[in-house]
Amino acid sequence: MVAVPSPLYHLVVRAHDPQRPYYEVKWRAGARQHKRRLGPAWLVQDESGEWVPRRGRIRSGFLDDRAAHARAREVIEETARELEEASQRRRAELERPVTVRELAHEWLDWQRHVKKAKPSTLADYEALLREPGTPYRRGSRTSAGRILGALGDMPIRDVRTRDISMFLRSLDAEGMTPRNVNKHRQVLSAMFQYACREDAHDLPANPVSGADKRREPPPAALDYYEAHELEELARVTAAGAHRRGARDELDARTDAQDAEFFRLLFYTGIRLGEALTLRWEDVDLDRRTLLVRRGLSGGTEGIPKGRRFRVVPLAQPAIEALRRLRTRGEFVSADDYVFTNAWGRRLDGSALRRRYRAACAAAGLRPLTLHGLRHAAGSILARTADPVFVRDMLGHARLTTTDRYVGAKYRPEEFARLDAAFVEGTAALTETVVAAD
Repeated sequence: MVAVPSPLYHLVVRAHDPQRPYYEVKWRAGARQHKRRLGPAWLVQDESGEWVPRRGRIRSGFLDDRAAHARAREVIEETARELEEASQRRRAELERPVTVRELAHEWLDWQRHVKKAKPSTLADYEALLREPGTPYRRGSRTSAGRILGALGDMPIRDVRTRDISMFLRSLDAEGMTPRNVNKHRQVLSAMFQYACREDAHDLPANPVSGADKRREPPPAALDYYEAHELEELARVTAAGAHRRGARDELDARTDAQDAEFFRLLFYTGIRLGEALTLRWEDVDLDRRTLLVRRGLSGGTEGIPKGRRFRVVPLAQPAIEALRRLRTRGEFVSADDYVFTNAWGRRLDGSALRRRYRAACAAAGLRPLTLHGLRHAAGSILARTADPVFVRDMLGHARLTTTDRYVGAKYRPEEFARLDAAFVEGTAALTETVVAAD
């Protein structure tokens, strides 16, 4: 290999095959070194291995030393122009205003890869940030795409609080519920709060902060089944009374398991996704505990809601339900699901909800959601247990969430106190007045 020095570049001869040498140019521009292949060299090696010019007229397409230097200068100039054009494009891209649409895509990507948002949370965000007219996965309906339809083309630095307020008022005018209006506001606020970060777009302020939240109605009063109602539901389920027509052996197995599933939700208060992903390795009947370390979000197993594991103590009815499940003879290894279909796979939550609603109707119970069994566990436990114990058992992040269960229904002893205060007190006062007369 022979290098020809130059004040600006080095001309190099290379040859992977001694019969096919070629010229290469190397030069430094700024802090980077560049190299480019120029073309086949009209050279041959002498006896000492040095490259020397071939004899005869230079064949078309080949380069001698003079042509190689000329071509090297052309390549260096071409590369310099390309680099300058690329730099100008990058500057223009940086100077170009970022739109709300672009911010939305960037924020979703940040939520997905940096914040590791749960699949169900991402699905909610993506639903609100679809383009107008995007078809849904099922059916013939298309997305309204309200956020991007109204604000998508606006540069984020031009968005003002008034723009956000007018957008939210347009949702009010559509008849959207305050809760849904607030969902749109929440997503916009989170997007612009991200844009205010120094490592994002360094906006001076979040324009959504000054826009009014809508006043939402208070949550409905909690209603839930008592233990005797749950046991009636489980009995009807196990008997298959909610099914239409004949019941085969597989149906009977499913019904028996569903009954225990409803019992476990009621007596432990674990979430539906936590129960669906529960495995036998998480069950310790000797210590009367469940280890909740999985949940279900958007059909994907992951860590539970709240991003932490918890140990749930087991009441005796829950222990008995789990012991009955252990006697089924299959799918009881440590890594098997506690609740499985006929092939040992995880149950389908949607199908389970349908069977639950049918069983509630067959048992003559008022219709409550399957999640209401968790409400029942928290509310019944709150009658006698310390709120901190209820919070930890249910896996709430804040005690204020647990407060909802306190006083959902009054305890029998509280009615006794009322009678003592008013009925018995009134009777005693009446007797005193009569005696005085």
